[in-house]
Amino acid sequence: QVQLVESGGDSVQTGGSLRLSCAASGTTYSSSCVGWFRQAPGQGREVVATTSTGGGSTYYADSVKGRFTISRDNAKKTLYLQMDSLKPEDTAMYYCAAASKNPYCVYTADREMRHYNYWGQGTQVTVSS
Repeated sequence: QVQLVESGGDSVQTGGSLRLSCAASGTTYSSSCVGWFRQAPGQGREVVATTSTGGGSTYYADSVKGRFTISRDNAKKTLYLQMDSLKPEDTAMYYCAAASKNPYCVYTADREMRHYNYWGQGTQVTVSS
């Protein structure tokens, strides 16, 4: 079991920065792939960034590559998303999620949303022009 609580969402202007956090509890967090996903109004949920159990492998959607950085602190059971150079198209509800049943997460980040079986409630990011 993993429980996830996001924080850090806010309203910022284009070019600004935000740091999202996801506090986890439960017994399987450290052995799970974790990641950030987002959903804009009227659109489907999409992957933003994911990381392997140790954080050594990461995956980024092309739309955020070079602007966002995912990291995890397993001692604190916390996942982060540093978002720089924000654009209006980054406006969305951001969710953190954990994939606890993929044994390959030890080696590589998992980009498949269907593998993520624990989800937080989300934190809103709004970027104005």
